[in-house]
Amino acid sequence: MNRIELVEKIVTAHNVSKAEAARILETVTGSIVAAVKKGDPVQIVGFGTFKQVARAARSGFNPSAGTKIKIAAQKVPKFVPGAAFKAAVDPKAAKRKADSKAVTAKPAAAKKAAAPAKKAVAAKKK
Repeated sequence: MNRIELVEKIVTAHNVSKAEAARILETVTGSIVAAVKKGDPVQIVGFGTFKQVARAARSGFNPSAGTKIKIAAQKVPKFVPGAAFKAAVDPKAAKRKADSKAVTAKPAAAKKAAAPAKKAVAAKKK
């Protein structure tokens, strides 16, 4: 989907003109870019987080010249998708993740329940 198709979606979903939908889209994207440029993260719950990350300086390789080059440190934008976005894209992975959390949570609960019983047995032996 490109910008024009996204504007068309906004027009059909909200009954606004194409020009108004384009201005709305420009406002949203411009606001996100401006905030991330300042270093502020933009979090849209259920969708994801846009943020700025710093890449360290590193050495690279120029394949055409066959030489090593130095790549300077830089700031780059990063998008981290939210849980709802991930689940919408791959529902099976979201289910596996939920199942694995449930499995790891059960032994911890069992250990907590068993701990008072062990203390009671140790107290009776004294």
